[in-house]
Amino acid sequence: MRSRLRSTRTAGLVFSLGMALTGCGAEPPIVAAEAPSKAVSVVMIAPRAIEGGLIASGSLVPREDTAVFSDLNGFRVAQVFVEEGVWVAGGQPLAQLDDTLLRSQLEQQAALTIQLEVQAERAEAEAARVKDFDGASVFAQEQIEARRFAAKAARAQANAQAASARDLRIREERMTIRAPYAGLVIERNVRVGDLGGGGNPWFRIAKDGQIELAADVSENALSRLNVGAVATVTLADGTEVEGSVRLVSPRVDANTKLGKVRIELPVTESIRAGGFARASFTGVSVAPQAVPETAILFDADGAAVMLVGADNRITRVPIVTGQRGGGYVELVNGPPVGSRVVAKAATMLVTGDTIDPVVTPEATTGPT
Repeated sequence: MRSRLRSTRTAGLVFSLGMALTGCGAEPPIVAAEAPSKAVSVVMIAPRAIEGGLIASGSLVPREDTAVFSDLNGFRVAQVFVEEGVWVAGGQPLAQLDDTLLRSQLEQQAALTIQLEVQAERAEAEAARVKDFDGASVFAQEQIEARRFAAKAARAQANAQAASARDLRIREERMTIRAPYAGLVIERNVRVGDLGGGGNPWFRIAKDGQIELAADVSENALSRLNVGAVATVTLADGTEVEGSVRLVSPRVDANTKLGKVRIELPVTESIRAGGFARASFTGVSVAPQAVPETAILFDADGAAVMLVGADNRITRVPIVTGQRGGGYVELVNGPPVGSRVVAKAATMLVTGDTIDPVVTPEATTGPT
């Protein structure tokens, strides 16, 4: 009851104080008005000529490589003859399996082959003696047929044993792992004591040591490249080598909208499989959809543009960039042509902000 009386007195005091302030001519509290929209320069995504030629990047990969391993189970590696980075000739031994057990099996199979061959020859000789006695009273017909069947059975056993012996001889040949062709050993994954068999390759050999650049090219630029086109390839250490287009892929990735171009390179020690390189094609002009470099925002989430919607509100849209030149960046993936984006993405704007867009004639048409 005392709490209710205290609350009633407090409310009355506040009401009386408010009336007193009103009577004294005090101004009511002022509510802040919403700040006006900020004027921001915008540009329009449009086809723009990018000068400086076509630039593409990608990974260095073997033109043709082979995984080498043993398909024999249960035999341990006795020796490994080569290391990564070694040039090998076709048929050169790479590793040797321990063939001690196999050699004893070969000796047993050879002796058994001779034994069964002798038995087959003896049975065939006995069958030959009654060759012309069919219907005669010298031997019963059942005995004649029994000799003939025994000769056929003995010959079949001898042939089966010979096949088994050949199988062991083939295994003996495969105890030595050899290079399928001349090339560069770019991978070694075997040690002495490992067991043969399994699906993991022991060696990987690049045929003739040829390494090429598998570069990613945008869909609209892919059609402008032809086999034989000259390219200047820059390696990770800054070294430049000259190459030529060997293959233009007929397929474009549905997600990235990029296609592969294979660039043939000279065989040098500085070009290593798995590395990164960039190719520059001079004389190839492209006009992709692009925006000024200043319109690209790079943050922890990747590249993006600040898209201006129909209601002039800002939305961050992730993009995939392509080549650069003349102050512009190609948009491989992003908003469609005709979309408005903030000209300077570094401006302190976030998703949801409302702006007063200022469009210049250049922002609408773009350079040609």
